[in-house]
Amino acid sequence: MNTAFPRILTLLRKERGISQKKASQELKISQALLSHYEKGIRECGLEFVVRAADFYSVSCDYLLGRTPDKSGAMIAVDEIPENDPSVKDNMFRGSVLPVLNKKLVINSLQIIFDLLQRCNNKALTTEASSALMLAVYSVFRQLYSANPKNPEALFSLPSYLHLPAVTGEFARTSATLGHLAAGGNIGDDQGLQNPPLISTDTIAANYPLFASSLFNLLKSAETKLNDKK
Repeated sequence: MNTAFPRILTLLRKERGISQKKASQELKISQALLSHYEKGIRECGLEFVVRAADFYSVSCDYLLGRTPDKSGAMIAVDEIPENDPSVKDNMFRGSVLPVLNKKLVINSLQIIFDLLQRCNNKALTTEASSALMLAVYSVFRQLYSANPKNPEALFSLPSYLHLPAVTGEFARTSATLGHLAAGGNIGDDQGLQNPPLISTDTIAANYPLFASSLFNLLKSAETKLNDKK
């Protein structure tokens, strides 16, 4: 069994808000066996995969981590909502990969900034925005600097300090963001007091046009991160 199965099996149970005992009864196995499945200690058979998929109303592909969409749908570039009408005109330039990734990022940011707005916390929004701006700045600068004919005078920060400065500031911003999100105060800045309740179901319900983009972005990012282990 792949490593995604135990995590997703546990996630589905917790999102439904039921205990391991209740879930094991519904799935017609012992609680001990379900615990082993959720911890990845034992592998289950195909029959259990199908039973669990039916019980949680998801596809087997989702349960096995093959797709981030609960229905099992595979995302296609022309199925992703896009607010920029120029995208289709630009697809002829080459690979659809840049177009696909642009859509995934832009649509995911729609969700992030809406959640920040719901949080109604200025300090949290500031730090989250700073982290995203740093990522954009770094990517653009490296593309810009790839050609030595492009004048470095566009930037005030010396090129040799670019990466260490961005890395250090991103670490600081991320730590501050995490502290505020966990409810911690920093000076006069108040931490988040009423964090939004988020699950795959609430994301899908509240953002029907953008949810698949976020789920695919998360899956892609974690695939890269796991490959680095």
